[in-house]
Amino acid sequence: MTGLSKIITELAHYRKVARTLRIASMRGPADFDDGRLVEIADFGPNPGNLRMFVHAPEQLGPKPALVVVLHGCTQSAQAYDHGSGWSTLADAHGFALLYPEQKGANNANTCFSWFDPAHTVRDRGEAGSIRNMIERMAVDLDIDRDRVFVTGLSAGGAMTNVMLATYPEVFAAGAVIAGLPYGSARNVHEAFRSMFSGASRSGPEWGALVRAASPHEGPWPKLSIWHGDVDSTVVPSNAQEIVKQWTDVHLLPIHATAQETHGGHHLRQWRDRVGELRIEEHLIAGMNHGTPLSSAEGVDRVGAPGPFMLDVGVSSTLEIARFFGLVATGAAAAQGPKPLVEEIQTVVTSVEKTIAEALRKAGLRR
Repeated sequence: MTGLSKIITELAHYRKVARTLRIASMRGPADFDDGRLVEIADFGPNPGNLRMFVHAPEQLGPKPALVVVLHGCTQSAQAYDHGSGWSTLADAHGFALLYPEQKGANNANTCFSWFDPAHTVRDRGEAGSIRNMIERMAVDLDIDRDRVFVTGLSAGGAMTNVMLATYPEVFAAGAVIAGLPYGSARNVHEAFRSMFSGASRSGPEWGALVRAASPHEGPWPKLSIWHGDVDSTVVPSNAQEIVKQWTDVHLLPIHATAQETHGGHHLRQWRDRVGELRIEEHLIAGMNHGTPLSSAEGVDRVGAPGPFMLDVGVSSTLEIARFFGLVATGAAAAQGPKPLVEEIQTVVTSVEKTIAEALRKAGLRR
């Protein structure tokens, strides 16, 4: 009887998620397009049969950074960019964006296949396609290979962990939003079970999965983890399992070196022996499944609320960009980089003041 009860409970969860995805797809059409992303049709081998979209700001500096952004289920690259606001930050701070996109022909809900071994192994499937997209971007835009980052929501968050595990030498850091640990599922049934119930393992067991995914021996990418504490689609315990996985990989203690709470935003941080921030975890009180956003006026206002894009008073996009080192903190972050005309005018004004002061001292001007 216990086994039957468990099956009934899991079936109810499956139906709930299916209903949620149907509602989200009606609210946020997969063909949303605001023209900010450009598709690259031919980027080389594409074993995962994905689409490639990019955003390269007009003021793209030499050796720019690259952020790979992975959308969630029922979303498109364009829709996720509109909601998260990544291209707005890219325009202001001069870095490039890569948006891999799942095809409906591969998955009816446009979820990345984060649980399927055919797509989660180095140089195979979707992971291989995304890696080839990165290489195309690196060559075309002369990307700084020491500043390549990856982030994603839900299935895209789980796929972010796949990319960090299978290609750790490629990424300086990653950010997982409402995702799952690498290796937490190997088929659809296990995927749903991990989402609804969590898959608990020890830190060394989780860490071994990452170390076995590539020949890399370190150093390892930094990681930012985001989750809502009432997430009913991907249970919050998955965030703790991700912490266990990556603290083990980084040889860090499971207990955080620092933590603080502001309102409903609980932050934990792990630093290495020299004080470098390696892992951080953000737990948002009262937040369900989605990407945290802020509609407050000012610098923190990035993106647009919608299905799975939740206004909870904190912009994960902005905070992740800061974690990646792409956006300064304080006043510099609020102002962003000055346009070239303003830069030139600043220099001219400075020179004029210097000349005026020299003339005044020489008695040629009052």
